[in-house]
Amino acid sequence: MVENKTVAEKFFDILIYSIMITLAVSCILPMINILAISFSSRSRAMANQVTFWPLDYTPLAYKFIIDKPQFFRGMFISLQRIMLGVPINMFLILITAYPLSKRNNRFRGRQIYVWYLFVTMIFSGGLIPTYLTVKTLGLMDSIWALVLPSAVGTWNIILMLNFFRALPESLEEAAYVDGAGHMRVLFKIFVPLSAPAMATIGLFVCVGHWNAWFDGLIFMNTPARYPLQTYIYTIVNAVAFLELYMNDPEMMLYMEKISDKTVKAAQIFLAALPILILYPFLQKYFMKGIVLGSVKE
Repeated sequence: MVENKTVAEKFFDILIYSIMITLAVSCILPMINILAISFSSRSRAMANQVTFWPLDYTPLAYKFIIDKPQFFRGMFISLQRIMLGVPINMFLILITAYPLSKRNNRFRGRQIYVWYLFVTMIFSGGLIPTYLTVKTLGLMDSIWALVLPSAVGTWNIILMLNFFRALPESLEEAAYVDGAGHMRVLFKIFVPLSAPAMATIGLFVCVGHWNAWFDGLIFMNTPARYPLQTYIYTIVNAVAFLELYMNDPEMMLYMEKISDKTVKAAQIFLAALPILILYPFLQKYFMKGIVLGSVKE
């Protein structure tokens, strides 16, 4: 009987590992396919002949995107957006989640604020009111137009407040007995204990800022101020109309070697590469932070 149970356990272990390996491969192969297409020639890519290895290898799709000063300028703006946006987002998330994590007998009206935030997840103010607000505040064509409108993420606040509620209240009470105030309790006790949740939420915020392109398109009047994703979006649209540059010998060379498909593939890979590099450093916190931030005491 024990032997049959052991065999069954081994069978289910093999089954589980097989499923997980299949899922991992299914996530990796599309990225490999995108990378292969980006380094393939126009004819091969348009004929859908590329699988997981470049055919008629050419790096011109990347050269088309990178071989312009605006690419590096857009990357600098995106990095500047992350350097400003992530700290601002995290600070506002912390100081909002901390009071909302208190029990009703310690913070009267807490549920009103929580429901108010929850409603904003379902109903947004709309594109036109957001644009008019940014314009009225004089933020147009500045880095703050990319940072401030998304500075308070409701879903991230909910994750953080649930994480705070899972921490032992005895730690907070002991700090109050020693004379600590709310800000000291938050930054000396709650923040150091919240590394998993903060790493997870920080990754969400970083990815959100890096991948955003639409706000740069509507809030930036000057193309020189486009973040990287907005610049790449305009390049991809321009590739569809390469015929406009038929009198340019350099563009004629590009037209012979690249296509809309290869440039889009290069765009996707370039956009995903920084996050792929960042994720392994935060992976050990990622699942732990999601689980702890999702548990309500």
